[in-house]
Amino acid sequence: MNKNIELQDLGFKDYKQTWDYQENLFKAIVDTKIKNRRENAALETKNYFLFVEHPHVYTLGKSGDMSNLLVDEAQLKAKNASFYKVNRGGDITYHGPGQIVGYPILDLDNFFTDIHKYLRFLEEMIILTLAEYGLKAERSPGETGVWLDVGTPFARKICAMGVRASRWVTMHGFALNVNADLGYFDLMIPCGIRGKAVTSLNVELGLEKVDESEVKAKLLKHFKSLFEAEFYQGS
Repeated sequence: MNKNIELQDLGFKDYKQTWDYQENLFKAIVDTKIKNRRENAALETKNYFLFVEHPHVYTLGKSGDMSNLLVDEAQLKAKNASFYKVNRGGDITYHGPGQIVGYPILDLDNFFTDIHKYLRFLEEMIILTLAEYGLKAERSPGETGVWLDVGTPFARKICAMGVRASRWVTMHGFALNVNADLGYFDLMIPCGIRGKAVTSLNVELGLEKVDESEVKAKLLKHFKSLFEAEFYQGS
């Protein structure tokens, strides 16, 4: 089993370009697995972890409800935002500047073949990272992602998640609000969940800006521990 993961930080990159890039990496892993099965081969499958920050964009998962986007095309344009229907689970979400987005593209045959466990590990990575900032983050029963003050009238979401998996290969991932403009969340019903707020790490800490490179380092530390993996730098 190959537990080495190629780390790539794509910087500030268009959502559709990144999605296409994910698809290419995903397909290459799946094709290798198909070749191994058909030809009784033993070719090693690769794993990737992409960090990226997107321009303003709303994405709707395959089971999502279009009515959860509260603005029309003209209003999106006025906000310099784009919109895509995508092939991940979950409903609607927002990506934009000040948000750390992570896309692990893993062959889970290299780790464990359990999607539920995979999602819980992603949530745990976020929870452990936020704990380092003195925040008690939690899961909310029946709602994928990471929240603060669960079970109170002040419950608010700080990290959204949505993944796709085929042949135990994953894509898409998580979006952690670090220095996000929360006004953009008012243009939708986040994840289709009414009546719950959204927050960002800088707001919770009362800071103008949180060091995003520091947050990324903490995320990787906890991911590495949970998945018993090793990272190496990609191009």
